[in-house]
Amino acid sequence: MSFNNRVYEAVRQIPEGKVSTYGQIALMVGNRRASRAVGYALHRNPHQGKVPCHRVVFQDGRLSTGFVFGGKDVQRHMLEAEGIIFTVDGCVDMEKCRWQP
Repeated sequence: MSFNNRVYEAVRQIPEGKVSTYGQIALMVGNRRASRAVGYALHRNPHQGKVPCHRVVFQDGRLSTGFVFGGKDVQRHMLEAEGIIFTVDGCVDMEKCRWQP
């Protein structure tokens, strides 16, 4: 299975109401140093609507400025609709919302 397909399979496992990080997904697919490659794979996701890319954020809870579905405002709206909690500085509350596989 290709790296990208392993990324998509890992991201499909993130439950609604939880988020993961690029680094966590990289670790899950076998290359802990490939967080940028995870981001690239998600940017090129051919399975939109089936792979919840919006549930992947930076380690500190920041959202990606290049979110493929229309920017970080759209990503934030999608996450809030799932019950994700944000801090006052606009980051995901990682203590409460990080997925622990």
